[in-house]
Amino acid sequence: MKIARRELILGGQKSGKSRRGEQLAAAWLSQSPAHRAVLIATAHAHDDEMRARIERHRADRAARVPAMATVEEPVALALALRRHGTPQTLVVVDCLTLWLTNLLMPVNGPVGAMPAVDSDVAELLDAIKESAGPLVLVGNEIGLGVIPLGREVREFVDGLGRLNQEVAGACDRVTMMVAGLAITLKEPE
Repeated sequence: MKIARRELILGGQKSGKSRRGEQLAAAWLSQSPAHRAVLIATAHAHDDEMRARIERHRADRAARVPAMATVEEPVALALALRRHGTPQTLVVVDCLTLWLTNLLMPVNGPVGAMPAVDSDVAELLDAIKESAGPLVLVGNEIGLGVIPLGREVREFVDGLGRLNQEVAGACDRVTMMVAGLAITLKEPE
C-alpha cells in the first residue's frame, strides 16, 4: 500500500474510512523499524453510548495495529499535529467531522449561533501543509443526501463541506470510501 505525503479519506458512516487509515499506518510501520504511527482521536465521550463506542474502537484498533499509539485531542488539533508529527511518524487523524462538531457544537457550550471557526480551520490547514511526516486525515462526507431541516444542521453541513474542500486542496491524495472500497479522487502529481 503506497503512502501519500498527505491523504484525506472521506466517506459515509461505516464506509471503511478508519480501517483504511489503520491499514496505511500498518503499511508504514512495516516499512522500517524506525517508523512510528500515532492516531489523534477527536471524539468526546459525553454519554454512555459514546464511551462504549470509543472503547470498542480502542480495542479494535489495538488488535489491528498494536504498535500505533493513540492521543486524544478533541479541539486543539493543529497543535497536536505539530506536537506528534515527525519525519518518521505517520499521523492519523480520526476524525475531522468530530473535530468540527466539537468546535461548532460543544457539549456544554451555549445554545444559539455557531461560533466562527475560520481561524481554527486556517491553523489546521497550516499544520497540514507544514507536517513533518506523512499524514492521514479521516472525515465524513455528509453532503450527498437531502437538505437537512434546521438552520444549525444546514450550517454544520455547509461548514463540513467547506472544510473537506480546503483539506482536500492541501492533500496529495484524496480517497472516497464506499462499502469498504477505496475510490481515488486525487493522486499525487
